[in-house]
Amino acid sequence: MSRPGPRLGTVELIAMIAALMSLNALAIDVMLPALPAMGNELGVATENDRQLVIVAFVLGMGSGQLIFGPLSDAFGRKPVLVASLLGYVVFGAACALPGSFEQLVVFRALQGLVAAGARVTALSVVRDQAAGPKMARIMSFVMTVFMIVPIVAPSIGVVILKGGSWRAIFWALVLFGVTLCVWLVIRLPETLKPGARRSLRLRDIAKDYVEVVKHPVTRAYTVATGLVFGALFAFISSSEQIFRSFGRAETFPYFFGGVASAMAVASILNARFVERVGTRRLSHGALVTFIGVQVVYAGIYFSGHEGFWPYYLCTGASFFTFSMMGANFNAMALEPLGHVAGTASAALGFTSTTISGVLGGLVAARFDGTPLPIVAGFAVLGICALLVVTVGQRSARVPSLSS
Repeated sequence: MSRPGPRLGTVELIAMIAALMSLNALAIDVMLPALPAMGNELGVATENDRQLVIVAFVLGMGSGQLIFGPLSDAFGRKPVLVASLLGYVVFGAACALPGSFEQLVVFRALQGLVAAGARVTALSVVRDQAAGPKMARIMSFVMTVFMIVPIVAPSIGVVILKGGSWRAIFWALVLFGVTLCVWLVIRLPETLKPGARRSLRLRDIAKDYVEVVKHPVTRAYTVATGLVFGALFAFISSSEQIFRSFGRAETFPYFFGGVASAMAVASILNARFVERVGTRRLSHGALVTFIGVQVVYAGIYFSGHEGFWPYYLCTGASFFTFSMMGANFNAMALEPLGHVAGTASAALGFTSTTISGVLGGLVAARFDGTPLPIVAGFAVLGICALLVVTVGQRSARVPSLSS
C-alpha cells in the first residue's frame, strides 16, 4: 500500500491529471511531423502505411486498459500510475533504437499498452474525487490544459527534427515520462480508500465488467465516445497528408494548433456552462452540430469551392463541438459506477479506444488526396453516435435533457 501524500489542491490536481492524459496525446501528436522521416529511414514507401506508428500505439493503449483498471481498484491508484510511467519510459527508449519499421510498430504497441495505465487510472482519480456535473466540470478543465498538447506538440516535433533525427523525439518522451513520475511520487496522495479496494479474483473482475456492460447509459456513452474519438483519430492520422495536399506542409504545425485551439476554447466554455445547461443537453446539441457541419462542408465541396479555407474552417468548427462531447460523454458513462471506477474506466477506455482506433484508422486510410473521404467518415461516425445515445437513453428511460 502506498503511503498517503500531501493533499493536492484543485489546480495541481487538474494539472497532474492533464499531464497524465497528455502522455498519450504527446506520444501521438509529436510524431506527426516525423512520419515522413521515419518512413524514409526505415524503408516504408506507402504513405498511408506510416500511419501504423499512430495506430499501433492507440490499439495497444486500448487493450492495456483492461489490465490496469482492475489493478488500480485492487492496489490503489498511485502504485499503478508509477508502474505505468516506468513502462512508458522503458518502451519509449526502445522506440528510439529499432532498426526496422516492424520493430518500431511492435514497441509502439507496447508503449501504448503500458501508457493505458496512466489514462485509465487518471480518470479513476478524478472519479474518486467527484461525480456528475462536478466531475464533468473538472474534466473540462483537464481537457482545456490537455488541449495545449496538440496545439504545441507538432511544433515541438518540428523543433526536435531540426536539431536531430526522429529518434530524438522518443528520447524527449522518455524525459517527460521520468519528470512526471517524479512529480507523482512526491505529490500524489492515494485517492482510493482501503475499504473500497476490490478483489483481483477472476470471478469478481468478470462480475464487475458484467455490471459495467449491463448498464445502458454507460454502454451507450462508452460506444458514443469511441465513435466521436474515431473522428478525432482519423483527423490526427491523416492531418499531415491533408495539409500537405493543400500545399500547407511548412505551416502544418500552426494550422494543426489552430484546430486544437478551437477545442481548448470549447473546453473552457463547457466547464463554464455544463452545470447550468446539463451534460446531456450540451453534449447532444454539440453532436447534432458536428453532424451538421459535415453536411455543410459536403455542400461547399460539391458546389466547387473545395479550397483550403472552407475545409479548415469547417474542421475547426467540427472539433469545437468535439470538446463538448468528449468530457461530458466520459462523465455520463462513469457516473453510475463510482464503486468500480477503475474497472469502469478500463471498460470505457478499452472500448472507446479500440472503436476509435479501428474505425478512425479505417477512415484515415481512405484518404485519396482530398479531404472528402475523411469528412464523409466524420458524418457516418457522428450519425452512429447519435443513434447509440438515443437508444441508450430510451433503454434507461431517461426522461429529459435537463441533467
